Amino acid sequence: MNAHPFATLPGLATLPGALRARHGTAHREHLPQLCQAVADAGGHLLALWGSDERDRGKGFTLSLALHDGADLVVVEAALDAEDPHHPDLSAILPAAARMQRANCDLTGIRADGGDPRGWLDHGHWSGSAFPLRRLPEAMPAATADPADYAFVRVAGSGVHEIAVGPVHAGVIEPGHFRFSVVGEKLLRLEERLGYTHKGIERRFQDLTLAQGAPLAARICGDSTIAFAWAWAMAVEALTGTAPPPRALALRALLLERERLANHLGDLGALGNDGGFAFGLSQFMRLKEDLLRSNAAAFGARYLLDALAPGGTRVDLSEDARARLLGEVAPLEAQLRTLRAIYDDHAGLQDRFIGAGRASPELVARLGGIGLAARASGARRDWRVDLPVAPYDCLDVRVASRSDGDVAARVAVRFDEAFESLRLCRILLEILPTGPVTAAVGPVLAEGLALGGVEGWRGPVLLALRADPDGRIRRCHPHDPSWQNWPLIEHAALPDIVADFPLINKSFNLSYSGHDL
Repeated sequence: MNAHPFATLPGLATLPGALRARHGTAHREHLPQLCQAVADAGGHLLALWGSDERDRGKGFTLSLALHDGADLVVVEAALDAEDPHHPDLSAILPAAARMQRANCDLTGIRADGGDPRGWLDHGHWSGSAFPLRRLPEAMPAATADPADYAFVRVAGSGVHEIAVGPVHAGVIEPGHFRFSVVGEKLLRLEERLGYTHKGIERRFQDLTLAQGAPLAARICGDSTIAFAWAWAMAVEALTGTAPPPRALALRALLLERERLANHLGDLGALGNDGGFAFGLSQFMRLKEDLLRSNAAAFGARYLLDALAPGGTRVDLSEDARARLLGEVAPLEAQLRTLRAIYDDHAGLQDRFIGAGRASPELVARLGGIGLAARASGARRDWRVDLPVAPYDCLDVRVASRSDGDVAARVAVRFDEAFESLRLCRILLEILPTGPVTAAVGPVLAEGLALGGVEGWRGPVLLALRADPDGRIRRCHPHDPSWQNWPLIEHAALPDIVADFPLINKSFNLSYSGHDL
């Protein structure tokens, strides 16, 4: 390989659209060397997925979205039609492990020598049918007696297991956590997810581009603006559509309000998990005020259908703009007061500091991204690294800490909340005039399109292919939780079991966005 990780990719070309990305091909046997070059350059894996092209007289395709810190590149490798397989990439880029397992469940594309356990298939599906294969095949049939899952066992004097979930107290999606402990100290944690696989990727293949926006917005409810924007961006790339400047500013405003709402909710929940219920009540009050302002200004508390290809479905009246602008300073003042209370509360800081530490080295090794990575020394944020309009003109300030513990993740949330308020103020002050939507035309040329933005958890990516008639051929949405769930398994060690809810909440990863 040359010095640059992507230098030897044949046919490397710039993809259309607002997201700065390129596309190339590689032989499957060369994928390990390519991934090693990316890892050596300090880069990471963003997504991995497979496609069935047999109805077009081809085989299967394995796709990797890789980011080396400078370039975002989608690399595709052709695989055999009868026996699709590729080298295991998880030893080089550990984030690939669960993505490979999920891809095998959905397409039958296996990683040679990789973890053979299913990830989305919990033993209920027929082993010979795969949901994302395009040729007529039987859909997975339920089996009465699924096989046991082979958790990694820890043996030794005084070691015992605690099984938590998948059903949890309260309103929370299902996930299973298997703790191996001595006394209260954790020796090992292993997660199992995929209990609510929704079939979203398969459903996209039954839709047209005109029908896909509502489904994209419902991939993950707390990141609806991020996924809707990524979808719109990909469709606009395929159709050569340019959203008006006012629509782009409104998209950024809504994304920052989504980020702010989630950070406010998490800061309250983290206070509560640290034994400080006052924090929960105060932050939930602030979040409720923000959601009511959403409803007054845009017609809904959670803006599931606010964005669409070509622009936005909502606009902002002058009165509403002035009202939202007037709410920024009071919220900022209350947030500063609450931050001082959190920082000065000895009991809360005792729970936060040192708990759930993910070292910068660990995050770099496992390919962590987004907020969790920024709390462990990384300074990666797509609003700066891969900015789309209007972020390319907003001079976003990246929040970062180096300790990697609960306290650092709390601090990053506070910093990002203040930055979101600053950006909201700017966007409201400079909001362009004009229309909020542009007509979306037909697909200009068959090919791959990407959409992606920095959601509140981290980068949200969506890869899209469509036929010339506008029918969706393949859509792969990717939530940053895929990369960060494995971090929790390491960050929780060697803390005690009672600290796990606090540690887990400090990451607050998505179950829903993981089970597509």
